[in-house]
Amino acid sequence: MHQDIKAIQEKVAQESLFIRQLVAEIEKVIVGQKYLVERLLIGLLANGHILIEGVPGLAKTLAVKTLSDCIQTKFQRIQFTPDLLPADLIGTLVYNPQNGGFTTKKGPLFSNLILADEINRAPAKVQSALLEAMQERQITIGDNTFKLEEPFLVLATQNPIEQEGTYPLPEAQVDRFMLKLKITYPNKKEELEIMERNTKGQLLQVQRVISPQDIIKARSVLNEIYVDDKVKEYMVNIVFATRNPEEHNLKIKDLIAYGASPRASIYLNLAARAQAFIRGRGYVTPEDVKAIGMDVLRHRVIVTYEAEAEEVSSEDIVKKIFDEIEVP
Repeated sequence: MHQDIKAIQEKVAQESLFIRQLVAEIEKVIVGQKYLVERLLIGLLANGHILIEGVPGLAKTLAVKTLSDCIQTKFQRIQFTPDLLPADLIGTLVYNPQNGGFTTKKGPLFSNLILADEINRAPAKVQSALLEAMQERQITIGDNTFKLEEPFLVLATQNPIEQEGTYPLPEAQVDRFMLKLKITYPNKKEELEIMERNTKGQLLQVQRVISPQDIIKARSVLNEIYVDDKVKEYMVNIVFATRNPEEHNLKIKDLIAYGASPRASIYLNLAARAQAFIRGRGYVTPEDVKAIGMDVLRHRVIVTYEAEAEEVSSEDIVKKIFDEIEVP
């Protein structure tokens, strides 16, 4: 087994070289936001969609656009607004009066990287147009079903739900996102650098440094990364603690309306592997699981009215679970 891990380690070290190059290009445009950039790379490697939440002006859209500019692939930005229709995303059938037939007009979802900008500015019927594409990676228009090209990734931004003109995302929609990120303000040093860069009138550009084939190749290596049975059990214990906390001596059952779905276990495993890959390791540690755990679980634990009354958030519950569950 040790020999196998050594071989995987060498393969990971070789295949993860492009990560440094990609980060260096992104940092030409994005100041700070290391957490956001790293999580975008984890989503890209682990083939998982990402929901990014933060107040306007924190470079959420710019970070996604910059990432797409570094990859030799197709990119579409869709601005979600209250008057948007599902057909505006997936496409529609157009009637041809000359032959009496219908032709398929494909929508902007037929791309590789999709930026769903301010996704919660559109109502649920529009948000749900993404469901089939995100889960099955295919789109059905009329009688025809079209497979989407790999890589296919939805990177959605949203404003905090308390802001004006926002619609809450349905649970089924939110659960399809591998990670939910919460972005905060930059520090003083970073803000000074942002101000300097953006008041010189210079156009900041990045080079296209990787191809879709590089991503697909890296994903195949990701699947080989070693995860010990005890680490797998640790992941499952964390997810089960959101459903049956009393079995783990956690007195938080009254605070949880719904626990995390089986997608949480799958995504914890995949995201932890991607975290190890970025660190240049061929094996997953419990620290990888802890590092990525909050982003995988914060949107999957639905709190009760009692928890809201006590001002206990899903993040507080997830933190308590990670503090209490025994680490292998």
